[in-house]
Amino acid sequence: MQHPLSLRQTSIPKGLGYLTIMAPRNFLCMRNNFLFGSRCWMIRFSAEILLKSVSFRLFSVKCGNADSKSSENEELLNNLLTMGVDVDMARKRQPGVFNRMGTKEQDLKMFLLSKGASKEVVASIISRYPRAITRTHESLSKRWDLWRKIMTSDLEIVNILERSPESFFRSNNNLNLENNIKFLSSVGLTHKCLCRLLTNAPRTFSNSLDLNKQMIEFLQEVCLSLGHNKPRDFVKKIILKNPFILIQSTKRVKTNIEFLQSTFNLDNEKLLVLLCGPGAKILDLSNDYVNRNYTNIKEKLFSLGCTEEEIHKFILRYPDVIFLGEKKFNDKIDCLKEETFSISQIIENPRILDTSINTLKSRIKELVNAGYNFSTSNIALLSWSQKRYKAKLKKLNIE
Repeated sequence: MQHPLSLRQTSIPKGLGYLTIMAPRNFLCMRNNFLFGSRCWMIRFSAEILLKSVSFRLFSVKCGNADSKSSENEELLNNLLTMGVDVDMARKRQPGVFNRMGTKEQDLKMFLLSKGASKEVVASIISRYPRAITRTHESLSKRWDLWRKIMTSDLEIVNILERSPESFFRSNNNLNLENNIKFLSSVGLTHKCLCRLLTNAPRTFSNSLDLNKQMIEFLQEVCLSLGHNKPRDFVKKIILKNPFILIQSTKRVKTNIEFLQSTFNLDNEKLLVLLCGPGAKILDLSNDYVNRNYTNIKEKLFSLGCTEEEIHKFILRYPDVIFLGEKKFNDKIDCLKEETFSISQIIENPRILDTSINTLKSRIKELVNAGYNFSTSNIALLSWSQKRYKAKLKKLNIE
């Protein structure tokens, strides 16, 4: 009959503290019996090594955590706390910065203040991207001057840094930034295009020059393959519609283009129009995400009696609907159906699906109270801007 394995607790001194180990009772007992036979000795020896290796490993972890804190630059820590930096956030994001000596947090603060940033904005930038305090004044000035070739004011740059500090501080390779600006200008991107890129997708300028060249050349090849002889205009239109495209892979964009053409049976001319228009916005999405959302839209609308032709027209009229995840799309359709809207009304006005469910419900209630008849009137105003909608509602109430 086998006895259940019993555990004995023992404490092993290590430095200033003790480690508690749980081990089988007979493992510990064998240390007293190792002289009675080589077999017992070997078992005892293995057990002792096992315990030692475990205890040393646990102890080293404990000491490592303590050492990590003790190796931090105390002067830097105090400076950051005085500046209002969220040290816990910064430590989680880039802990290695706190071990550096000779950081330039005060220089960074003075530089950003001179450009119009507030103390709160400076603290926020360092909290979210602490590595910024390692940049030299010379490097910051050079990078700022390069950005100013695109942006019209220092305040515009400050606003971008407040929103996305990584975009400015992630790289200190100013030569790469300068080369990217020259290259993107050389392929026909106007100052307006470059400004939009820097505002919405600043990581474009941290890309290697080769990566940006690959995407531009790929888009030009797509244009020519579709029978269009103005590749520069084609590239410019797509980037204006979707500034994030340059930070994606050519493989992803190519797969999405093939999806649009094969799924909706588009000839080259129709595909070209779609890519230069609303279709450009979905080119940077994950291929799985696009396929999954399209399948869900098709299944949901099929269940409500729509034909495949109607579904295709619905999506091509407003490709942004692909951005809606499965639950969000289904919930919005169900909400509108509960409010007695017909599916044909929804298909003819797909932009209303951009509006949140709470806003849809409140607007429907307000309009009904104002005497608006949805069965005979256009439902497009559910997707109007707040200012335009309020003006319409006010007019209805007066009438």
